[in-house]
Amino acid sequence: MAKDNIDPGRRKALTTGTAVVGGVGAAVAIWPFLSSMNPSASALAAGAPVEVDISKMEPGQQIQEIWRRKPVWIIRRTPEMVETLPKLTEKLRDPDSLEESQQPAFAQNEIRSIKDEYLVLIGICTHLGCSPEFKPVPGEVGATWLGGFYCACHGSRFDLAGRVYKNVPANKNLEVPPYHFISENRILIGMTEDEAKA
Repeated sequence: MAKDNIDPGRRKALTTGTAVVGGVGAAVAIWPFLSSMNPSASALAAGAPVEVDISKMEPGQQIQEIWRRKPVWIIRRTPEMVETLPKLTEKLRDPDSLEESQQPAFAQNEIRSIKDEYLVLIGICTHLGCSPEFKPVPGEVGATWLGGFYCACHGSRFDLAGRVYKNVPANKNLEVPPYHFISENRILIGMTEDEAKA
């Protein structure tokens, strides 16, 4: 074949087309390997913050959400419930949550919450991981009971701020997860306000 019959424009188009098709084929072939390196949707959801609408909660009501595969309780405390908290200080093991490093700084006080009215707790007993029951009615778990959480598995008791009583199997208060209010009626569980601003 004579060199005079070669069309350089056609040769360039064929070379470019072959390179493009080869590049697309390589990208398609490598895509499954690259995408398998990303965390799965369930893995992302397991650690992702959870937004909760509390606008319909009634005073005295408890709702439950799941964050990091743990039950998280939100309790809308009545003024009467909040008034019981200072009455129990002498009966509690760690009334200001000072012994516990896993608590956010805002939980190291009597109410253990950002707002008096709303309590947010991880609903797992600090003894052996059972799930305590919400028993808000005074006298429901004995004559001196002012309301709180009772773990029927081994008899651990917590007040309406999740603070553990003395002389029960559990030795730590119920854990307060990191959270903050993103509006008047919405809570973001999994991140404090300072973490959200960073």
